[in-house]
Amino acid sequence: MLGHFWTIGPNLRHRLLPHAAPAATPWSTTLQDRRVGEVRLTGALARLPGAQELVVLVHGLGGAIDSSYVIKAARAAAAVGLDSLRLSLRGADRSGEDFYHAGLVDDLTAALQSPALADYARVYVIGFSLGGHMTLRWAMTPSDPRVRAVASVCAPLDLAAGCAAIDHPRAALYRGHVLAGLREIYAAVAARRPVPTPLPLIHTIKTIRAWDRLAVVPRHGFCSVDDYYASESAGPRLRALALPTLIVAAHGDPMIPAATVAPHLHDLPEHVSARWVPGGHVGFRAGLDLGMGDAPGLEPQVLAWLRRQ
Repeated sequence: MLGHFWTIGPNLRHRLLPHAAPAATPWSTTLQDRRVGEVRLTGALARLPGAQELVVLVHGLGGAIDSSYVIKAARAAAAVGLDSLRLSLRGADRSGEDFYHAGLVDDLTAALQSPALADYARVYVIGFSLGGHMTLRWAMTPSDPRVRAVASVCAPLDLAAGCAAIDHPRAALYRGHVLAGLREIYAAVAARRPVPTPLPLIHTIKTIRAWDRLAVVPRHGFCSVDDYYASESAGPRLRALALPTLIVAAHGDPMIPAATVAPHLHDLPEHVSARWVPGGHVGFRAGLDLGMGDAPGLEPQVLAWLRRQ
């Protein structure tokens, strides 16, 4: 039950009493997608005078840059003198640009290549949930030498197992919330660009697997849902991580159950560290201790670990 509390509680609190994000300016860049052409990415860039380090924050499936966990991480970054980019994955801002998948690293690559980020000497990336999975996939073939370390929080390391878990009846509340956001993203895309599946059919989707089959697979050129999961899952490929990496998983996560993550967190390379903590899905108590010996709380401790690398 505590896992549900720490999943729902922080989100509900944020809806009723929103966390104030650090002062930021709108950020954007573009990339060329081989299937749809130009795709515009947006975000919020928070700068501090004289800061030389940047943390890029990547939200989860159906999330956005104003999700509670993203704003909390941006606040923690500002508290220790780091600039932050809250990156909106393609279409997550409801602009109708496109929609993403768990292994689509192009958005992170394009963001790092943005001229607005050119002056930073050191960069870190923290991804949450699906954004954490995407971060892990990017760190297997990193394209920017300024990125010194990355972290994933509550990432679904096995896409097939993770999908089966969230599609289980006991996760109906969470699944419904995620699918509502995905339908909004898809509807905005359908208003601007050709889409692979008619919008009325998308509105009938009841499972994440159906979303992947009707939206992700045809849009991004996978042979099938199983092909997508097998070719993109980070879990079996963690030994390929090329950067110092921190993987945080929660024992009580009701959306990404521990049983779907644990099989992949054995025999990791020395530069990859895994931490199991109490909590829910991207939601944790304020005094959480990862054993880093720094200020308590998930975000300060993750940032401290990244900066030590």
